[in-house]
Amino acid sequence: MSKNISPEMEMVKAKRREASRAKWRGRFAKWSWNFVLAEAFLLALHPPAATAALLIATVLTVLHFRTDADFKLRQLPFDVPVALFVFLSGVSIMVSPDKGFSFYNWYNLVGVYVLTYFVVGQNVRSIRQVKELLLVIGMAAVFVLLYGFYQFIFGIDISAMKWVDGDAFPELRKRVFSTWENPNILAGYLDIIICLAFGLFIKAGTKQKRIVLGVLLAAGAACLAMTYARGACLVIAVIFAVYGMLKDWRVLAACVGVAVLLLVADPVLYERLTSVFTKVDTSSEMRLAFWESTVAMIQDHPFLGIGWGAYWMVYPEYDFYLQGADIRIVHAHNMYLNYAAEIGVPGMLAFMWLFFGSLFTALRQKFAAPQPVIPTPTPFDYNEDAAADVELKKVADSVQVEEEKPETPIWQDFIEWPDWRLLAGASAGLGLALISIALNGLTDHLLFNIPSSMFLWLMLAFIAAVAELKREKDAESATEAEKEADATREVPAFLETELKAEELPKVQSEVQPEEQEGEPVSAEKETETETEAEAAPEESTETDGAEAEEIIEKEEAGTDEKSDNHIKGDH
Repeated sequence: MSKNISPEMEMVKAKRREASRAKWRGRFAKWSWNFVLAEAFLLALHPPAATAALLIATVLTVLHFRTDADFKLRQLPFDVPVALFVFLSGVSIMVSPDKGFSFYNWYNLVGVYVLTYFVVGQNVRSIRQVKELLLVIGMAAVFVLLYGFYQFIFGIDISAMKWVDGDAFPELRKRVFSTWENPNILAGYLDIIICLAFGLFIKAGTKQKRIVLGVLLAAGAACLAMTYARGACLVIAVIFAVYGMLKDWRVLAACVGVAVLLLVADPVLYERLTSVFTKVDTSSEMRLAFWESTVAMIQDHPFLGIGWGAYWMVYPEYDFYLQGADIRIVHAHNMYLNYAAEIGVPGMLAFMWLFFGSLFTALRQKFAAPQPVIPTPTPFDYNEDAAADVELKKVADSVQVEEEKPETPIWQDFIEWPDWRLLAGASAGLGLALISIALNGLTDHLLFNIPSSMFLWLMLAFIAAVAELKREKDAESATEAEKEADATREVPAFLETELKAEELPKVQSEVQPEEQEGEPVSAEKETETETEAEAAPEESTETDGAEAEEIIEKEEAGTDEKSDNHIKGDH
């Protein structure tokens, strides 16, 4: 038999269940965010571990949605182009020469793209999370740079590797690639990191932060030069030069100085950079041939493309350069042509909508400094028009001793980074990073690399989350402003009572004559009114005469009293 449970015990059990749910809600929120940070950190260091962290973050985020009613699915600015890209790229599988391979490649790659966009876009909901995400990206970049310097200092012979033309550049024996597959992919990653660091640098606000970010910029530029990636080096030079011409000439001067220093220090780098404008090595010739073949693919398959990931299968049919050589060409060495060839022009346009929409959103966002709170003036405030206040201020300034402010530690300076400066710097850096990807995409398809493409989708979600965060903050500010305006328009209760008390007699006095005018006047009342009107002048005349006599008598009596007083005074 079941025992009867008292209502008090039921209440205790309900409270325990609610406390347990609240505890798990907090755990899911914390754990999901930690695994998002783990993915961002591991992408550049260990991609398989980053993918595992992504899957765990996805599960925990879903559990967070299920257990927390306040954590609701929010719509991001570019959900529509994301959905179009996923749909059109999936439809392209139908025309692939190997549908099984294309489907396998599609759900693996597009799957991690969408999940990355989902977990980052849904979990970044506060300024603190923006800081933490930027921090882990920066920490990963430091490890990549250190390993790149290690490769360059201690040496790694890459002459036998497939991405080096030893005949054209016999002196080129060192091209660092750090934790990435090859130097070109590392160079694209370094372009992104340099742009992010530069965006934060221009909005740093303090000398300490600028020094740290400046060191990161210099290290990134040096490591980029060690890759000897011509396209990436020229792209970052163009970005800094254009920014310097449009915004700040000092950036242009620094860009020129660093470029001259690197070219003088390494003549091989100069030879590599100038070769991009000629057909000195086979890589330049092959790119032109690949683009010609890819354009032919697009002309033959403009709508659905040749199938997701099927470039290497279809290329032999359009091989105008290699002519049957035993080399597998996996992409077009051009981001735009590759997407248009594989998923069709509509699919490529959907991706461009997402990509360039995010780029313009990042660059156009404005984050203004908060308005200072102006205290209400009081009679005791300093008045520069008052001479006494001016003198007192001079005395106070002469005896006042300025206290030396203790220097803020670097770590605390970064922690206390003003929100508006941080968001402005992050948005500018992300926008410049997408510009670097767009320019690099003209000569290479870096997104063919899985970690690079995952990192791109992380940045796209980051931009969307920051934009949504800004929209929410603006909405809150507008609501608070409306409340303050309503509060100023409201009349306090005691004033409202007094106003009503003052207005009531006025209203009654206005209403009473109207009521009297509205009443019918009888004949008797008219006669009485006429009689009173005739008698009134007589009464007033008699009253005026009596008052005049009294005034005269008083004046005469006053004159007599004055004369008596005068006589008494003489005595």
